[in-house]
Amino acid sequence: MPTTLRPSRALFRFSGADAQKLLFDVVTGRLVAEAGPPVWWALLSPQGKIQAEGLSVYADGAFWLDADSGVADAFLKRMKMYRLRAAVVIDDLRDTHRVGHDPDAPDSHIIGTVEEAAGWAAPDDSYARSRIVRGVAELGPDFSADTTFPHDIGMDLLGGVDFKKGCYIGQEVVSRMQHRGTARRRPVNVSGIDAPAGSAVTVGSRDAGIIGTPVDGKAVAIVRLDRFDGGEVTVAGRPVTITLPSWATYRLGESAPAD
Repeated sequence: MPTTLRPSRALFRFSGADAQKLLFDVVTGRLVAEAGPPVWWALLSPQGKIQAEGLSVYADGAFWLDADSGVADAFLKRMKMYRLRAAVVIDDLRDTHRVGHDPDAPDSHIIGTVEEAAGWAAPDDSYARSRIVRGVAELGPDFSADTTFPHDIGMDLLGGVDFKKGCYIGQEVVSRMQHRGTARRRPVNVSGIDAPAGSAVTVGSRDAGIIGTPVDGKAVAIVRLDRFDGGEVTVAGRPVTITLPSWATYRLGESAPAD
């Protein structure tokens, strides 16, 4: 199938002698100067909450990072601030490049010029559908900036956080959650939805979290695991089904130790 456009993604290119060091010291993922599969990364606040997240690939001597267009300006501003006097060139490619994916390859990450993207298929729900099935939340459709820790969306389990590379912005908070096992919120799959994004997931009489943007009645929700005590689970008053992603190492009903 042809490449499908993802218009919600903004693209930036980081090049120069200090590009790897800057990214290594600032974002959560292990971004290294070698060709390979896309790497999931996040830029965190000093308090450890996600301000931007996306995928990175290394090609043509540079790192190419995409982020949700709604946080693109803030991301660029912060990265320029963190750059200081480092030998790094940050190119804003929003006017010249586009991001797409192959619907037959859920993990694909395709970058093209505006001219190349003119031949791509129109945007559809195929990327969101495959992401939701796998239980992967995305900033923008599923949560807002500065509300969510990497553990809340499973970045610690899916390679989005490198716990061995050393310090990065927000590293102290994330490492403490990892080593103490204090992650309380996790992503789950919800099906049978007839409600908009942001609707509460209710267990019995208590709210457990909220759903992201639904596609075909399904969505990723970020929830408090300890709220699942056997009570009926509903969204907007309608019963729904909750399942765990195939990669989950956590369980509904479990409680994290107090931090």
